[in-house]
Amino acid sequence: MAEDIPQELRKELEKAVLLHQRATSDFDKCQEFNQLMSDLLGKLEDADCDRTAGKVMSILLDCNPKPGSQCDKATRIGDKVKKL
Repeated sequence: MAEDIPQELRKELEKAVLLHQRATSDFDKCQEFNQLMSDLLGKLEDADCDRTAGKVMSILLDCNPKPGSQCDKATRIGDKVKKL
């Protein structure tokens, strides 16, 4: 059974998916993606969307923006983001 994710959070998740596609080679976008996902995690937990919050937490565990370097887990995180 699918979770009932509020529409505003669905829009933020969609924004995160698009942002990650641009973030793999842009550190500022990568940081923005990481911050958006962190904010979404709290909102999803507050909305009792535990399954989706768990997926976001899994993404955040792999997402560690570092200045001056490309994301070495971009493909892995991208696959997880697509599954959201």
